[in-house]
Amino acid sequence: MSNKTFSIGQNIQRIDAHGKVTGETPYPGDIDMDGQLWLKIRYSDRAHARILSIDTSRAEALPGVVAVFTAKDVPVNEYGLVTKDQPVLCGPGSNIPGADIVRCYMDNIAVVVAETEAIAAQAIKLIDVEYEDLPTVFDPEAAMQDDAPQLHEKNPNNILCHYRIRHGDIEAGWAQADVVVEGFYETGYQEHAYLQPEAGLGYIDEEGRVTVVVAGQWAHEDMWQISHALGLNDDQVRVIYPAIGGAFGGREDMSVQIVLALAAYRLRRPVKTIWSREESILHHHKRHPIRIYAKWGATKSGKVVAVQAQVIGDAGAYNYTSSKVMGNANLTVSGPYEIPNVHIDTYGVYTNNIPTGAFRGFGAPQAAFSAESQMNKLAEALNMDPLEIRLINSVREGSILSVGTPLPAGVSMPQVIEQCGLESFWKKVGERWQYNPPTQPENPALRRGRGIACGYKNIGYSFGFPERSWAAIELRGGVDIEEVIVRAAGADVGQGAHTVFMQMAADAVGVPFHKVRLIASDTAETDTAGSASASRLTFMSGNAIRGAAAIALEKWANEERPAIGEFLYRPPKTTPYDPMSGRSEPNFAYGYACQAVEVEVDIETGHVRIIKVISANDVGRAINPQQVIGQIEGAVVQAQGYALMEHLISDQGRIKNPYLSTYLIPTALDIPLEVKSVVLEYPDPIGPWGARGMAEMPFLPFAPAIAAAIHDATGVWLNQIPFTPERIVTALRKQGIGVV
Repeated sequence: MSNKTFSIGQNIQRIDAHGKVTGETPYPGDIDMDGQLWLKIRYSDRAHARILSIDTSRAEALPGVVAVFTAKDVPVNEYGLVTKDQPVLCGPGSNIPGADIVRCYMDNIAVVVAETEAIAAQAIKLIDVEYEDLPTVFDPEAAMQDDAPQLHEKNPNNILCHYRIRHGDIEAGWAQADVVVEGFYETGYQEHAYLQPEAGLGYIDEEGRVTVVVAGQWAHEDMWQISHALGLNDDQVRVIYPAIGGAFGGREDMSVQIVLALAAYRLRRPVKTIWSREESILHHHKRHPIRIYAKWGATKSGKVVAVQAQVIGDAGAYNYTSSKVMGNANLTVSGPYEIPNVHIDTYGVYTNNIPTGAFRGFGAPQAAFSAESQMNKLAEALNMDPLEIRLINSVREGSILSVGTPLPAGVSMPQVIEQCGLESFWKKVGERWQYNPPTQPENPALRRGRGIACGYKNIGYSFGFPERSWAAIELRGGVDIEEVIVRAAGADVGQGAHTVFMQMAADAVGVPFHKVRLIASDTAETDTAGSASASRLTFMSGNAIRGAAAIALEKWANEERPAIGEFLYRPPKTTPYDPMSGRSEPNFAYGYACQAVEVEVDIETGHVRIIKVISANDVGRAINPQQVIGQIEGAVVQAQGYALMEHLISDQGRIKNPYLSTYLIPTALDIPLEVKSVVLEYPDPIGPWGARGMAEMPFLPFAPAIAAAIHDATGVWLNQIPFTPERIVTALRKQGIGVV
């Protein structure tokens, strides 16, 4: 394999840039076929009820309606990414026990297929559903009580999952502590708000396969879920991803895939659907609201000696990925610190709210909000610098985690913290760190403050999940390699993964970038690469591509033409939590980030203006530095929305603001005046070319850094996300600050 670098480390323009900018690139909603029909979904009218009957006769009688499908029409009426606990269609006549019950407003009851979208939309209103209302529960702590309504028979007290960590001797830890800080933290829902709402096209391809063209994050997982629900073999189903208009975890779970496949399979005609923005917000999962009760103790020297926490996450009506998200929160709620005594209980709880699932950070942002706020409060209580107390406690090479095992090699948290400090508001004087406070505005209503926070997160799947990634390389030419064809299924959801795949393939083979062609995200052409999640695609697909290139080059040297290499990369194994102690080897690699921010708070209105963000991130190796910076800036702005603006309101299980006019996300007028991306490259020992995943990490520290900066400016701690102007004003007035 060539050691010469052609593409890695270069700012190569994204292969999809021109088409997306000009509008030439087709997204799922742009793709049509002759003779296509249109599909619309009838959703639940209740948060919890048994469906006694569904009368579709009026809908079927509407001119232009071709078919109406209900639960009885789904061969295997269940799905779910982790647990198959959700009906494809709810109602009587299903072969799955409990499928006649709706458990939230997003449940699907029927599917109408018609000659036009307008007719389908009219027909779903003509479906008559008779319900028997069941008791509801919308608060996760109430749902855990013995007398609460039960959503799933297999989960007593509605507890989907309960993880424990028992590390060291917690009572001995409290005895050693000179200072103890307690806090209650609460985070809210977050809507993914990707630019492209759910859409897709189902048809039968030339090989007779049920084919779905859709936007997702793991084409093969979509295929497996479709084939299961339709009772088909995997080779009878094909999933193709065209351009994908954002995901952030919001496309990990099913939306339109199975119902499109069902309609196309039954009718043998192309079937298309496009959700409205309102449908998208109402009917796909959200970031978990999580409550955290935290208690931290430290010595006078700043050493954290005890951490206790109870973490309660609202899973909504179905699992989706909640059991995995809460496992990640359980690990990260004690922060990227080496702490000798840790006692944590983490719960994922079923309620009649909208299901929650994957979202950038995957439980770590909520956990980091608590951990980093606790660390900042300890620093204040000890009259210590917040950067210095982090360095005292930071994990480093060989550190033992709360789960009783060492971190994988390549720990760079101390270096990342130090560099963030040097690039922002601190300087090192001898062995001490000196903080430089901001200059205050002349306007007495405006107050400036600065804050810092850090975080770490897994790369790749955790806790024993069988992680793997396949790739193939085909070398074509005569004497010299004239073309390299790469097959790698990983989804490009807007992050530029496909460009990076080609850069890595070019260097693995030793050819210029322009000689590489990529075939991706088509289950008929590739084996699985796993999902575009867990900051894993560069790491996993890169190692698979390197392995495939080595095999292809060996065949090329033996004069095979074309020379084809296939490789399935498997990283070091991970292990699940021990159910009592929490002991595990949770992950094979991590990414590390630290952020410092400066804000300006208007104490009269509660508005926060972000002046500057310094984000230091160890990426191992920047395969495409320009795209790395884009990921950092994107994460910062998305985290800004989470921390300050995005307030999704759910009342008795119903989302009250399903519009971008009332659910506010940052615009160009809101974003920070400056985002300084500090890209550090400490190679991961097992990452391809040293690269480690990084897309989620810059999201993690932002909210607690903002909370610290608001406190620095006003003296008030905020413990509930988002920090809306109303909440800030209320907190200020309670302290007698501002206009009364």
